[in-house]
Amino acid sequence: MPFLAFIVLSPLATMAQDENVDTAAMSKIRTEGLDHSQVMDIIFHLTDASGPRLTSSPGYFRAANYAKQSLAGWGLQNAMLDPWGSFGKSWELQKSYLAMTAPYYKPLSAFPKAWVGGTNGLKSADVLLITAKDSAGLTEYKGKLKGKILILDRNDVYNQSFKADATRYTDAQLDSMANAKPPAPLDTAAQRRRREQFANQNRGGAARMATLLREMAKSEGAVAILSDVIRGHDGTLFVQGGGTYKMKDPENFTDVVIELEDYNTILRLLKANIPVKLDADVKTKFNTTDSLGYNVIAEIPGTDPTLKDEVVMLGAHLDSWQGATGATDNAAGSAVMLEAIRILKATGLQPKRTIRIGLWSGEEEGLLGSRGYVKKTFGDPATMQLTPAHAKFSSYFNVDNGTGKIRGIYLQGNEACRHIFEQWFKPFNDLGAKTITISNTGGTDHQSFDALGLPGFQFIQDPIEYDTRTHHSTMDSYDHLIGADLKQMATIVAAFVYDAAQRVDKLPRKDLPKANPNGRGF
Repeated sequence: MPFLAFIVLSPLATMAQDENVDTAAMSKIRTEGLDHSQVMDIIFHLTDASGPRLTSSPGYFRAANYAKQSLAGWGLQNAMLDPWGSFGKSWELQKSYLAMTAPYYKPLSAFPKAWVGGTNGLKSADVLLITAKDSAGLTEYKGKLKGKILILDRNDVYNQSFKADATRYTDAQLDSMANAKPPAPLDTAAQRRRREQFANQNRGGAARMATLLREMAKSEGAVAILSDVIRGHDGTLFVQGGGTYKMKDPENFTDVVIELEDYNTILRLLKANIPVKLDADVKTKFNTTDSLGYNVIAEIPGTDPTLKDEVVMLGAHLDSWQGATGATDNAAGSAVMLEAIRILKATGLQPKRTIRIGLWSGEEEGLLGSRGYVKKTFGDPATMQLTPAHAKFSSYFNVDNGTGKIRGIYLQGNEACRHIFEQWFKPFNDLGAKTITISNTGGTDHQSFDALGLPGFQFIQDPIEYDTRTHHSTMDSYDHLIGADLKQMATIVAAFVYDAAQRVDKLPRKDLPKANPNGRGF
């Protein structure tokens, strides 16, 4: 039995010994990343100094140009704003004012949705309560919307906040991740059914009614629609898009999200037959001179004659929503990647493979920037026609889960990388990073690489208050960042990228996926 155990385990031990982690390089990276960090200065320029970074907006280009100039200044080559394909209209908010003027004056916490039009100046309007339960019920409101601000009825119960917003993963939670079993693969038919079910949900009665109401409001000359905050309260507004952004599509009707407590106040007044009047002044600006979307790309050329044409990538999405400055989603990830690159340059380390950074736009609209980059650079997941660069690609590392420090990594089903990452984490176990899970995680740009059979990974991060308070909300600002966590993240990312650039072989790959006609693969 002991002899059999040796036969079984020795290949793993041999594989583990193949990872020659450069301890001197790891020491240099730790010292530069933890003791001489510039990550908070970087993230200040991406947030407070740039403003909201809605894709293709002026704020996005302020941040993108800062990143490009910084990368070039650190000595990277080919720093550029790289077009990935057609996006649509640029949009920015220039003025927003909303206040209740009757039955008494009260300023309202409000924020317009992205890509909506304005009110064409200050408007004073009565609020009309829409109690229709479905699209058929809206017929009784035809001809009654002109000059009104509309609000939809809701009857759900207000839930108090009994739990802290910010948390870190417990040891038990991390152990559960580490012990997770491989997810069962879905066949093509099951994937198609899941997509159809999702699409049908989005075409449900509530969505149809909202669409019809906006069309009625626009055609009849209403002033605006008030939207509630659904998953937020205590003064936090979760605000995203208000409709299409394609170049030739008509302007979306003014749709303003207001604080849940204010929303409920207006409902109670109207249901008590007390008239409510609001002042509204919303001004927005569209720009249709350039329909393209742009990523930020730069690289540290490899130095090994044999390996320099192979590529290791790190990246994060630079775009954000408009309600704040996108600090945790995802200036945090972008700043970590920029800082990781700065660390590598400051240490003077000479990577064998080329290290390339990508800061993506259009992530919030469907991973558009990273998908566009992968398609034009490595191949099309719709057909699985691959470019020569596909064979020379090593790995991609992504950060996009807020300000929480790295606790480990999702293998994305790539079990062959487990023993490699275990050793890469060892110099940073004392910083709380060691959990490796076979599980997949979605919703961000590593999926664009994984969909084409390229090794793409997202790090496990402490949740802090990402889902409870900052994600896509008006609270996603600089003050919700944790500097010590960002330093830890940048240091570990720099180490992983360097390790990938130095190892003898590229990282192991899963089997190539089949061609996916929907062009995404996820």
